[in-house]
Amino acid sequence: MVKYTALLAAMVSLCIPPAASANGDPASDYLLTQSVFLPFNVTIDKSTNDRLNAVIRAADRAGFKIKATLILGPADLGTAFSLIYKPQRYAEFLGLELSFVYRGPLLVVMPTGFGYSVKGNPDASASRVLGSIPAPGADVTKEAAAATLAIQRLAAAQGHRLVIAKGGGSQARDRITIAAAATLAASLFAGFVLYRRRRQTGQT
Repeated sequence: MVKYTALLAAMVSLCIPPAASANGDPASDYLLTQSVFLPFNVTIDKSTNDRLNAVIRAADRAGFKIKATLILGPADLGTAFSLIYKPQRYAEFLGLELSFVYRGPLLVVMPTGFGYSVKGNPDASASRVLGSIPAPGADVTKEAAAATLAIQRLAAAQGHRLVIAKGGGSQARDRITIAAAATLAASLFAGFVLYRRRRQTGQT
């Protein structure tokens, strides 16, 4: 598995045009294989982050595949730092960079608001949807929550119904744990009964 992962990474790096790999824009490289780019060196509330990822997976299942980029400060943009606080311009810039491998919707969230593009092109109807959502401010957890809401509304506006499992992964893990504990208890009990029978047989 590790060999295949390394080989895939090498193949992707060979396919990246020089302009994309040399511009120093971290999200343009990260989003080649991931669905969400988060700001560097920040702490985000785990449940909020999990919900964002769950919504993105639900959107993918519903036929509305989308990638999201959360930008908190200039450092998150690398050499494209001049586009800080310009989410729409950055969405078009980043969407164009990714278009050689990803041609779907791209959402950008900055403290000042949202940007949206498809293959680097703006979308007026999506901009109207995003315009009704308040800017999240300079807080990565609020940005993640805003991205979650934005994706839900964008999907709904295009007729996609998102079905998000509530605690499905946790419930599944709980069931596995309970089943394993029950199996272990049954095995121990059977072993104990067998041990007692052998002792009683040896004493008679």
